[in-house]
Amino acid sequence: MPNLTNRRGFLTAMAAGAAGFAWPRASAAQTAPAPIVSSRLAPNLLEISGDGGNIALLTTPDGALMVDGGLPDRTSALLTLVALQSGGRPVRVLFNTHWHLDHTGSNEALGKAGATIIAHHNTARWLRSRVYVEAQQRTYQPRPADAIPKQEITTPGRMTFGGETIEYGPLAPAHTNGDIYVFFPGANVLMASDVLSVGRYPIMDYSTGGWIGGMIEATTTLLKVGDANTRIVPGNGPLQTKQDLQAEHDMLGTVKDRVQTMIRQGKGISDILAERPTKEFDGKWGTPDQFLSMTVTGLFRHTHEIGGIL
Repeated sequence: MPNLTNRRGFLTAMAAGAAGFAWPRASAAQTAPAPIVSSRLAPNLLEISGDGGNIALLTTPDGALMVDGGLPDRTSALLTLVALQSGGRPVRVLFNTHWHLDHTGSNEALGKAGATIIAHHNTARWLRSRVYVEAQQRTYQPRPADAIPKQEITTPGRMTFGGETIEYGPLAPAHTNGDIYVFFPGANVLMASDVLSVGRYPIMDYSTGGWIGGMIEATTTLLKVGDANTRIVPGNGPLQTKQDLQAEHDMLGTVKDRVQTMIRQGKGISDILAERPTKEFDGKWGTPDQFLSMTVTGLFRHTHEIGGIL
């Protein structure tokens, strides 16, 4: 196993190497933005896509409830669609599944309009802080007061909104250390957000606590929500099933074990990439370099923080 000096050097090199990678853009400023569209999941539950991360919209006689809120520069277009689909009912509750800008863009507008924003306590912490995300080489400034969640989740819970039951709970540090799930038992729909990835390897934002061990724990938790027929809304992409979630969980466990073994053997990132520890999974999830870089960096940081050994 590498000694402490090599470990520190390796971690520094990993952080520098990972900085060149970036996950999907946190701005919709492009020539032809994707259209914001909706699809019906249940009589009063819609999925909205095309505006950053996937969004859920529940409409009831008491008003509307949203899970996530897209990109900031498309807030007006999103809320126009929300008003149309909800019959003009105000959004009274907004859940943030984590702090990233493509999921929290409408926080300020909805907060100003009186919506109660609910999120993990770490999401509230990141939103009120100046955050440098190494993998994007980008600094995010603190959000305005209206954008900060007023109700913070620390334990699983449930609420009734307009006669509908909504279940929610915190997840282990995975995509970030502020991830939550939101479950609509009436429709049997689970909002898993970016803990579940479609068509590309999962992103683990190690700058704000994400890591592969937490991804494994978080997917374990999600597998226990609902039943075999639960439809799962990922952060981006089409609806998924419990089988899809199980496949990601199994992949994560296999890759973590292989990468930890390689690190214990003293191998660096170039060796790990060359040995292709994800080779049987690349057909489903694509190019693994960014994922493996984040896996190694997250493993070292988590181990250093808890004072353990790999």
